[in-house]
Amino acid sequence: MQVLVRDNNIEQALRVLKKKMQREGVFREMKARSAYEKPSEKRAREKAEAVRRTRKLARKKLQREGLLPGPKKVARAR
Repeated sequence: MQVLVRDNNIEQALRVLKKKMQREGVFREMKARSAYEKPSEKRAREKAEAVRRTRKLARKKLQREGLLPGPKKVARAR
């Protein structure tokens, strides 16, 4: 993984690096490896993740087809 530092702005580069690591799942993997996970717990977790992914895909599909309202828009104050 590579992050370019522009104008010696290390804070911005760190933010970009953390965001990339978050997207890649590095933090989740580090947390998972910090303690032993029983095989039965691992199966249960992976099954729950698969169910969550499937439901998310189905929800997105229904939203595209217009059968469900879309996600709520967040108004950000500037």
